[in-house]
Amino acid sequence: MANVSGNSYGLTTLSPIKNGRVPGAEIACADAIRERLQAWNSESNSPMAQVPHTYLCRFFVLDDVRTESTPGGSLPDTLTDLLPVVPDSVRRGALPVQEQLQSRYLVFCTNFYAGPVATPDAYLAGMWATIPTRIAEIWGDCYGFEDVRNADDFIVYMKKCQLKNALFFNGSNDKPLDEQLKALYLKQELSHFAIANQGLPAATVRANYRAFIARVAPDNLSGPRWHAGQYRLSTESQA
Repeated sequence: MANVSGNSYGLTTLSPIKNGRVPGAEIACADAIRERLQAWNSESNSPMAQVPHTYLCRFFVLDDVRTESTPGGSLPDTLTDLLPVVPDSVRRGALPVQEQLQSRYLVFCTNFYAGPVATPDAYLAGMWATIPTRIAEIWGDCYGFEDVRNADDFIVYMKKCQLKNALFFNGSNDKPLDEQLKALYLKQELSHFAIANQGLPAATVRANYRAFIARVAPDNLSGPRWHAGQYRLSTESQA
């Protein structure tokens, strides 16, 4: 099924950005959105790390569609190449039309744990519940967003902008986010334990391992574990 791979859902939306400048500012709406997104890099973590069940996400501004070269022509274009006397304007007229976007677009791609429900509704509602002001900050200069006032409006708006992911692939282990964060933490800590206990007597390793298990609490998903959005290794990650 499109957009779904196991328990994971891949949501891609293209929201048309308003043409022209931001009211009261000498900056295009698309450029303003791009600057706001870039400013997120200076924060300690992405606001999207607060959104429940998020595996990965990406934002970018699509200025236009590009072609690597002039599209190949049809039979009339081939014939004009054989006739040097044909004016250049006629040659160009035989080429396929290169279409351009009428607006620039805010592209939002996210993979998240949806479980057996396989819809984006609960995820988008959670996104609105946790970061409503940041949503307005990014989507505020997009066409149609002026009608978004609550979670239900946001879900309807995002579905209107949704692009089907026909070949969506889930690169994770298909488990809930809490389980994946715990697994990453355990993998990191087990590596540290193995290095620290090399060459020690078996009895010492056994005692250290028992203390290690008590400290990392493998069955406790709430902590200790990696934080959502964490991308650097640390000696200790707590919930």
